[in-house]
Amino acid sequence: MAETISALIKAHADEAKAIGAADRDWLTFAGLRDLTARTLSSLNALGIGPGDRVAIVLPNGPEVAAAFITMAQGVTTAPLNPGYREDEYDFYITDLKAKALVVMADYDGPALPVAERHGVRVIRLVTSPGTPAGWFDLALNVDSCAGIEPPKFAGPDDVALVLHTSGTTSRPKIVPLLQRNLAASAHHIGETLQLTPADRCLNIMPLFHIHGLIAAVLSSLAAGASIWCSPGFNALSVFGWLDAAQPTWYTAVPTMHQTILARAASNADSVERAKLRFIRSSSASLPPQVMTALEATFGAPVIESYGMTEATHQMTSNPLPPEARKPGSVGIEAGPLVRLADESDNVILGADATGEVVISGPNVTPGYEANKSANATAFFEIDGRRWFRTGDQGHFDPEGYLRITGRLKEIINRGGEKVSPLEIDEVLMDHPAVQQVVTFAMPHDKLGEEVAAAIVLREGEEASEKDIRAFAAGRLADFKVPRKVVILTEIPKGATGKMQRIGLAEKLGLAE
Repeated sequence: MAETISALIKAHADEAKAIGAADRDWLTFAGLRDLTARTLSSLNALGIGPGDRVAIVLPNGPEVAAAFITMAQGVTTAPLNPGYREDEYDFYITDLKAKALVVMADYDGPALPVAERHGVRVIRLVTSPGTPAGWFDLALNVDSCAGIEPPKFAGPDDVALVLHTSGTTSRPKIVPLLQRNLAASAHHIGETLQLTPADRCLNIMPLFHIHGLIAAVLSSLAAGASIWCSPGFNALSVFGWLDAAQPTWYTAVPTMHQTILARAASNADSVERAKLRFIRSSSASLPPQVMTALEATFGAPVIESYGMTEATHQMTSNPLPPEARKPGSVGIEAGPLVRLADESDNVILGADATGEVVISGPNVTPGYEANKSANATAFFEIDGRRWFRTGDQGHFDPEGYLRITGRLKEIINRGGEKVSPLEIDEVLMDHPAVQQVVTFAMPHDKLGEEVAAAIVLREGEEASEKDIRAFAAGRLADFKVPRKVVILTEIPKGATGKMQRIGLAEKLGLAE
C-alpha cells in the first residue's frame, strides 16, 4: 500500500480527469503531476522543503484543493480558515511556526499583517484565464529557477498536514499527520466507498478541515477518481452544481444535508437528473429522520461515517449495500481497530459494554505536538498496541455496529443522572414541526446541569415550548425531558457547519 501522497497520485492515467470546477477545463492527472513538480521546485528554490510548514489561506475552490495536494507532497501544509480575524491568525500562524503563507494574488486580508509582523514569507498564488481548474503559478519575487532542480518529495514519516483541534473547552492542540497517516486514511475511505476512476465527488465542504481535505479530495484522487470543487457550501447553488458536476457522490455534515433537503422539492428536476451512487455524512451525528428523507429524495443509499482529526478522519462507517446500514449508527470498523475502554482506567471493555471509544491503526496521529499532558491523557498502551482515546462514549450492537451516545464532555449530568443529548435529539426530530434540534447542558443551581434544547421549526410550521416539552414527555423518562426549549430561526454553528453543544447555554444567555 502506498505510504505517501505522491505514491497515491503517481499511478493514475495521464489523461484521466482529476480536478474540476464550474466553467473551467479539467485538470488531468498528468497536469496535476506537472503542477506538483513546478510547485515543489518553486518552494525548494526558496529554501522550503520537507518538514517546513506552509500556512494556506485560500478561498474554497479548485485552487485550494490543488495547493493542498501539490504542496503536501513535499512540505507540511497548514490550511487555515480564510474567515479568521487578525488575532486568530496571529495565534495559529505563530503556534504553527509557519515558514511561509500562501494567499491569492489579490489577497489583502488580516493574515498579511500577521505574516509581516512575524517575518513569515508571503507567497502569492496566481491564476490565469483559460487554464484548467486548480492550475496556478507562484509569484516568488526571486529569479525563476523552478524546474531546474528536481523537486524534493517527502517520505512516509514526514508530516504532511497539521491541523488544530477545535479548542472548544481548552487551548487548541496541534495535530501533526504524517504522509503515511494520510495515505492510510485515503485507502480506508476508498475501500469503504468502493471508489473507482469512474467516480466523481462534488465537494461542498470547507477545505481547511479534515473532512473535506481527506474524505472528499484525497480519497478521490488516490482512487484515480475526480473531484469537482465548489466555491463553498451554498444551498441556492447546490442543485446547479449537481447538474454541472454530474457527481456520483458527495459528502457533507448533517446541517448541510438538512438544508439541501429543505430545498429539494423546489429543485425536483435537478434531483431527478442527479445520478448519485451514494451520499456520505460525517463530522456530526446524522439524525435517522434525515437519513431516511435523503434516501427517499435522491434514491441513493446514505452512508454515515465517524471521523476525527486525530484519526486523519475516518474510523468507522456504515457499509454500502448489500450490507446493512443502520440509521443512528456510525457503522463498523473502517480502517483502524475500534474498541471500548474504561473512561478512567486503561482497560479494554467487553463488546457488550458502554465505554469510551478508542482506536488503533496506521491512520492515527503519532501524538499532539509539544503537549505531554494531553498525550498522557489521550494515549495508552496495552500488549504493545497503542490506543487513542476519542473522547466519545458509545456501545456496539451484536453485529458490531457502533452507536455513539455522545461526547463525554457533552453528556449531561443532571443531579447524577447521565443524559445523552443525542438520544434527546433523535426523539425531538420525530416532532412533525421540528427541522433541526441540538440538546445541550444548561447550568442549574441544585442539580448542577439541566437538559435544554434549541429548536428550528420547519417552514410554515408552528410549535411552542410547551408543545415540544409535552411531545418529549410522552417519549422520554421525566429526567430526560428538556426543562428549557429555545425556538430559534438558526442554531449557532461552527466554521465547518457543525452545531455546537458546548458553550451554547452561554451563547443563548442561559448560563447566568
